[in-house]
Amino acid sequence: MSTSPASITNAHDPITIEIIQSALTAITDEMFATMCKTAMSSIIYEVLDFGVALFNARGELASSGSGIPGFIGMLQPGVQAIISKFSGAGEINDGDIFLLNIPHKGGVSHINDVVLIMPVFSAGHIIGWLSNKAHWVDLGGAFPGGISPDATEIYQEGLQLPGIKAIDSGKLNQAVLDIILSNSRVPETTEGDFWAGVASMRAGQKRFLSLAEKYGEDAVRFAIEDYIELGEKIARQAMADLPKGVFHAQETLEDDLTINAVITITDDKFLVDLRNNPKQSATSSLNASHDSTFVDCMMIFKAITSPETFGNAGSFRPIEMLVDTGSMFAAEYPTAVGVYYEASMLMFDLLWKALAPAMPERLTAGHYASICGTFMGGPHPETGHNHGIVEPQLGGWGASQDSDGVNALYTGFHGDTFNVPVEITEQRNGLMVDRLCLNDAPGGEGEFIGGKGITLDYRIMTEKWWLTMAYVRSEVGPWGLKGGLEGTTNYVEVVRADGETTRYSACTAVPLGQDDVVKVYTATGGGYGDPKDRSQEKVWEDIKNGYVSPERAKQIYGLSD
Repeated sequence: MSTSPASITNAHDPITIEIIQSALTAITDEMFATMCKTAMSSIIYEVLDFGVALFNARGELASSGSGIPGFIGMLQPGVQAIISKFSGAGEINDGDIFLLNIPHKGGVSHINDVVLIMPVFSAGHIIGWLSNKAHWVDLGGAFPGGISPDATEIYQEGLQLPGIKAIDSGKLNQAVLDIILSNSRVPETTEGDFWAGVASMRAGQKRFLSLAEKYGEDAVRFAIEDYIELGEKIARQAMADLPKGVFHAQETLEDDLTINAVITITDDKFLVDLRNNPKQSATSSLNASHDSTFVDCMMIFKAITSPETFGNAGSFRPIEMLVDTGSMFAAEYPTAVGVYYEASMLMFDLLWKALAPAMPERLTAGHYASICGTFMGGPHPETGHNHGIVEPQLGGWGASQDSDGVNALYTGFHGDTFNVPVEITEQRNGLMVDRLCLNDAPGGEGEFIGGKGITLDYRIMTEKWWLTMAYVRSEVGPWGLKGGLEGTTNYVEVVRADGETTRYSACTAVPLGQDDVVKVYTATGGGYGDPKDRSQEKVWEDIKNGYVSPERAKQIYGLSD
């Protein structure tokens, strides 16, 4: 079924091999573009909350498109889980497309992130695999949107797809699709996003096969293996420039939750020790699977080694991770993991914090460090159709040793993703946006200041809507460096039509009515350096730009009149 590297000849000229390797990127780029242009939900076609990738015959990552880095990083174990489950003769056929969404069983983050996996056959045997992973708005479960910080087991989070064939030898298994749509509160959107994923896979299959036809299967297989080896070579060469030693960080956040990480960097190993962290929660879904936590290690490693180059299986071979099974960073089935992204974001930020003091030229002070996923839904005010939306939020990045932080950018976890434009939110999603501006709350001051978060006000236009959200860093702001001050915090306020106001760091399906306003506040990043070292000229510029009040400038910067 697969071809080992040793059986592949290297009798190919390097120019042809490089052309093929560039074509691998073109294939995943086309898959990505196809998904963008055909998806039904704005979380996919606007935010780009998905990822696509191409693999060798053994299921090792060879090339990936844009999108969520964490999605792409988890796809390899997903493909390998399908290979393992269907490894018997005749069980994997040309034209098959598999579905997988159980987080604890290979390459999945949470129930809503559905993975499509497709083998690519040539001359009767598999020459590679393709995969597509995207956030589907609703797959049933106890709560609208499937997401709840209060979920206690995965059965409450939606329909489980344990590596099944949705399409068998090119023919749709209608029963599978019927079951999925019957469990979704927004079946039209769900069906549209399913077929968009299929179209993406088939576009990749077409290009992959044309590549094999043009250059020959042996040349393509060799080019893929060579590409993966090149990824490892680049990573190991970049490790030579990293500081060697042991780096650690610990942080106590909301609800007295203390997490810790120890990173050991040697000449040939990047070892991340996450043992002795809190046990998986039985009372919330703030848990992450082993695979999603390993992606945290992959992302920080890539950020400090070779962020400007491609990433494939070889790029991450120096990484090793130690983690306790049954902890919040390696939760066991059937633990709820709906807000895994906040647990993963906590760990990614902690790894960043551990390394930042030793790598100021590579890493900033802390950023807002929450996906700030905001889930809302209800009847559309014009059509009356049940509607569900998902919007992660922008926030502030930390300052660096030589510049202020960036305003209103997505987290380091997001990659190539975008916010939903106000026009789409209003016209497509049936909300009114009263305000979208930078958050002017004080915090994140330093010689260089943290970037500003945002304030975003959604006005509900009809009755029977709901809100679900879970933001970390709602009590403890992003950390500063070298004397820089801590940033602000992430939270939501619901202002009722009668003026009553309630603040939330997490909530599940809070009822909303007409003219209620959901006010999102995201954090300013941490500052860098002693605020007293910021030049008076820059402080006056900050006042002019509304970044700091004159009173705060006198207090923090010692501004003279």
